[in-house]
Amino acid sequence: MFSETTTQKLKSAGLIVLFFVIWEVACIVFGVKEIILPRPTVIMAAMIEYFPGIRPHLIQTLYTTMVGFGLGVIIGVALGLLIGTSKVAYDTAYPLLVGFSSIPKVAVVPIFVLWFGAGTTPAILTSMVICVFPIVVNVATGLATTEPELEDVLKALGASRWDVLWNVSLPRAMPYFFASLKVAITLAFVGTVLSETVASNRGIGNLMMIASSNFNVPLVFAGLFLLAFLGVGLYVIFSLIERRVAGWAMRKTDLAVA
Repeated sequence: MFSETTTQKLKSAGLIVLFFVIWEVACIVFGVKEIILPRPTVIMAAMIEYFPGIRPHLIQTLYTTMVGFGLGVIIGVALGLLIGTSKVAYDTAYPLLVGFSSIPKVAVVPIFVLWFGAGTTPAILTSMVICVFPIVVNVATGLATTEPELEDVLKALGASRWDVLWNVSLPRAMPYFFASLKVAITLAFVGTVLSETVASNRGIGNLMMIASSNFNVPLVFAGLFLLAFLGVGLYVIFSLIERRVAGWAMRKTDLAVA
């Protein structure tokens, strides 16, 4: 009746629904108070009730995240190309990137606030720096997967270094690049919300802080749900783009899903 792919999708959707049903029933059976863990139906009701007030915060968080993510992609790709094609750049920049990525980003938010003041700019910068590292690593790794033998053959046929990079190395790096985008977009939301909870008067992070101070736990979870929806939605968008651009690197079962 249904194809194997459709059946698999229905099973996955059913398991997701089952998770929320178990959550709902467990809260009712064990008498869990809303201030501890609200039920999914209560969270959805709060989301609908407060959505007119949530909307501007949601738009602000999405805008901040996308700007920071876009800047992170530009910087990450540039550094990845540099590190992936230059041994000197690799030995110089890679240790610095590893060291910087090891710093908890909550520690850099006060520095951004000191430099630029509270508001949107620190949130954009935090979102940017938190998603640069996975993009750099994946792009550089993708470029490094080009076989030296293939490069030697192309150069023997008269191809320049730029020709090898444009026609072979970059296409080979596309699966790694899109994998990094799917990781980076989720991290970008983390950076944005982290900064909004510390130094902003708008955004989902700020909304959740105000709601928690008022002990409005359903509204706090509504903010978490909205962030999850945004993250999943953007992840799916990049997955669809990946299937169109780098579908050749996927398994046939993955292509059948598209």
